[in-house]
Amino acid sequence: MRPPLGPQSSLSVPEQIGRVVAVNGATATVELTMRPGAGELPTVGKFMGLATSKALILGMVTEVSEGPAPAGGFRKVAHLDLMGELPAGGRFQRGVTEYPNIGDSAHTLGERELRQVYGAADGDHASIGDLQQNTDIGVHIDIDSLVSRHFAVLGATGVGKSSGVAIILQKILDRRPNLRIFLVDPHNEYGRCFGDRAQVMTPRNLRLPFWLFNFEETVDAFFGGRPGVEEEVEILSEVIPLAKAAYLQYRNNNNSMLAKRRDPRDAGFTADTPVPYRIEDLINLLDERMGKLENRSRAAVYHKLIGRIQTFRNHPRYAFMFENANIGGDTMAEIISSLFRLPADGKPMTIMQLAGFPAEVVDSVVSVLCRMAFDFGLWSDGAAPLLFVCEEAHRYAPADKAIGFGPTRRALSRIAKEGRKYGVFLGLITQRPAEIDPTIISQCSTLFVMRLSNDRDQTLIRSAVSDAAANLLSFIPSLGTREVFAFGYGVALPTRMRFKELPPALRPASEASGNTRTDASANIGRDMISSVIDRWRSATMSHRMAGDEYADYDAPPVQPQMQPAYAPQAPAYQPPAPAYPSPPAPQPSALRSSLLKKPLDAGFGGSSNPPPPGFPSRYR
Repeated sequence: MRPPLGPQSSLSVPEQIGRVVAVNGATATVELTMRPGAGELPTVGKFMGLATSKALILGMVTEVSEGPAPAGGFRKVAHLDLMGELPAGGRFQRGVTEYPNIGDSAHTLGERELRQVYGAADGDHASIGDLQQNTDIGVHIDIDSLVSRHFAVLGATGVGKSSGVAIILQKILDRRPNLRIFLVDPHNEYGRCFGDRAQVMTPRNLRLPFWLFNFEETVDAFFGGRPGVEEEVEILSEVIPLAKAAYLQYRNNNNSMLAKRRDPRDAGFTADTPVPYRIEDLINLLDERMGKLENRSRAAVYHKLIGRIQTFRNHPRYAFMFENANIGGDTMAEIISSLFRLPADGKPMTIMQLAGFPAEVVDSVVSVLCRMAFDFGLWSDGAAPLLFVCEEAHRYAPADKAIGFGPTRRALSRIAKEGRKYGVFLGLITQRPAEIDPTIISQCSTLFVMRLSNDRDQTLIRSAVSDAAANLLSFIPSLGTREVFAFGYGVALPTRMRFKELPPALRPASEASGNTRTDASANIGRDMISSVIDRWRSATMSHRMAGDEYADYDAPPVQPQMQPAYAPQAPAYQPPAPAYPSPPAPQPSALRSSLLKKPLDAGFGGSSNPPPPGFPSRYR
């Protein structure tokens, strides 16, 4: 048998408990010949060391069994996945440069060796939890490797996934205070987890003008998340660039009275160019086209499209897209500065809470944010690194191309594939990894895998893990709460660990309030119910009004009107009655006229009149 490391080594190898009886490229088999002094035999998920003349080879136990011995009787055998090695006097390194021989001694790992493997907290490493084998050993993540190569946190509901995400992001903020983090929060969980280091965005304080949406996102918003009508989509693709050119012409005329009037078609804008335009200009252009003789047969299509846009623009839940959208002119720089914290001003993180947004536009909003994050990194040559973290990622990048919103999937895929070149990094959180586009999750080089019971989820993760420890994934269904297997470049080696426990004040809302017990003394009476109803109603009313203005519904508040940059021209043509069936009253021409002249919130929130019959069913 080869002797263990000599006395000149800095490693103090613990007592021998077995010998190597088989080795192949990634695994080794150890016959357990004796019980350690502590009386604890190695079990699944724990580490062992195989001593060679130059290093201590580390392996994780993946199976323990008992079988017949060659000389008769039975013997106990442990199967190990080889992870890396501790050279004499050196630091732990992945991979194996010299394999053990038959007969080499096998040892349990002591605290000293484990500390050498997992290191200590410093400027580049941060502790996120404790080793399952020895809770006195902290597990540290390599911040640069974790962030720059993308990561994912995967686990079923109720296993502590959100707390794990909060811990990881808190440590990133601690070690990289100048790295900006953008967190997509679909369930409004994380608002209190980061204190005053995070800016929380909601529909009430978000300003995301409609003109920042590209053409696909605009169509998705106007059509309420449903496929667009082909004729209407074709008209929009022609008219939106003209509206952008008209706005530019108006701005130039204001700046110089001698400015030469240019043909809008010569401006060079496309429907995807992120420059301002006015909804009033878009409607005027549609109205002007509808009045032309050659478009008389399509008047009903134009009329329906105008009504659709006006309905969308007037609904108060879309105020974050339309209120003050053109005040201040081209405000794209201010919006990017606010969204992505440039400069940070002590708050390098943005939490985008999506629970209050209309469901019909959530996909479009996430698509805009993903695309803007990548495009800013692209055109700034990565000058301001950003970590984009997406909770419930399977909703926005589904594996099934027939569901979900294509632009959102493409935007996330672009960040995953190319983002690191431009300083845009990705973090994914999901409870259904099998439902995520596999090309996206395969780009994540560090995985934190918590308890998962679905076979499809485990199969996908197994295909994404390149480490020799892929066999460990068969133990995932038996993990406890806050327990996690960590794989990839962000950790020293594949590790079974437990996340730290957060104080109650910093826990995500979903875990802090996940309680089925109700205090008998809790005051759940009419006053409490009334306050809930007030919040409920205010979510569907104009955000420009203060909450106390809704108390008296008999006297609706006066809606302040924005002054248009210039007076829109009167329609040159009154459309004929549409050829398709329509409600008997009001008449289509009267309805169109009333829509054009109506205040932004008329018919909603402050008035007792029901919406017109022509409105889509979801607004009735």
